[in-house]
Amino acid sequence: MERLQAPSLVSLCVGVVGKDLEHCIAAFNRFPPDIKMALTAVARRRQLLDDEVIVSLADDSWVILDISGSNVSDVGLRKLAGICRSLRAVDISRCKNISVDGVSAVLQHCHSLETLRCGGFPRNGFTARGCLDILKPKLPVVDLESWEDFDSDAIIGGAKLRFLVWPRIDINILEDFSVECPRVTVNPDLSSRRGGSQVPREAWPNIILDEPFVQDIDPKTWAVSGFRLSSPTSELSLAEKFRRAYEGLGLRLNTTIG
Repeated sequence: MERLQAPSLVSLCVGVVGKDLEHCIAAFNRFPPDIKMALTAVARRRQLLDDEVIVSLADDSWVILDISGSNVSDVGLRKLAGICRSLRAVDISRCKNISVDGVSAVLQHCHSLETLRCGGFPRNGFTARGCLDILKPKLPVVDLESWEDFDSDAIIGGAKLRFLVWPRIDINILEDFSVECPRVTVNPDLSSRRGGSQVPREAWPNIILDEPFVQDIDPKTWAVSGFRLSSPTSELSLAEKFRRAYEGLGLRLNTTIG
């Protein structure tokens, strides 16, 4: 049987730093963007991700942000919006300290944002309703002799959001989005080949947004904190299931051979 691939030296180093993450905050700004992202994922799993940690790690080159289940608040999210203006996908699911104020800042400053993942906490409902006005397309005041002269690209709005991933969205909120924000697809259907091919990975259900950044790092790095890996639907990603099954098989074989 093929041997399990050894982790890279970088992953091993991130694992070592991750175990003592709370003592390394002052040095975060010295790390390159991809390492900062990996450390953010580790901090989230160790339940250490709050405003101080995420702002210390934030990098203006980031295109995704996963702070789900963390202690990040509106204050931290507003600061992030000023730093990470190129964000394409954000996961705020299960964040009890984030309200419409924080999400509004992201929608207004991160004009490349396409996917927002939320849910898992009652306050998310109020947040979604509060953001409707920002997401609704707005018509500019123009002086035209005929509507035929109107340029559809001139429709303005605070954000260009295309996908809202919220597995257990309230039916009333869903209806509001369908009416008020027709350009936003809520819980995109991947069963259609045509529709599924147009949905970015960040908007797929049952994925963990930051998983690619820690897939090569030893889970023992955060196991001491009792972190339970979960997606917005509280299920392991398919890749994680295969990885764990493969590791378990390897351990059983080694035990048998030994």
